[in-house]
Amino acid sequence: MPTKTEEQQLASDLRTVIRRLIMKLRSKSDVNGKLSLTEHSTLSLLDHHKELTPSELATMEKITTQSMSQIINHLVELEYINRKPSKTDKRKSIITLSKKGQQVLYTVRDERDIWLSKALKETCSAQELQLLQKAINSLTKLVNYD
Repeated sequence: MPTKTEEQQLASDLRTVIRRLIMKLRSKSDVNGKLSLTEHSTLSLLDHHKELTPSELATMEKITTQSMSQIINHLVELEYINRKPSKTDKRKSIITLSKKGQQVLYTVRDERDIWLSKALKETCSAQELQLLQKAINSLTKLVNYD
């Protein structure tokens, strides 16, 4: 088996710790158990963009329109989103976040932020907190890299 370079080992370690952190954050929300990652992300996109078509949501999530249709149907059933016909093209639907969906989204964010804030305070030194603050820029670059 080939040995890993330092960069490959860093990539592996970073992927592992980020995956574990995401799993930990997901477990810290009672509300979040009903939603998949893509459903939660869809609510976040709608919160940010206010209204989108199903095809726009599918493109942003990098999934098929059929898969997005299933997600939209589930979120409509939960009353987390609203679907209405487009005013300019009746064949298209416009998807918006409902008040209930916004409350769920913000509750999940608050639960995760409270837990993470407490964990940071109780496990990290001031120097480590500064290092994490600096790492946010590098992590953002990774997220935006194609």
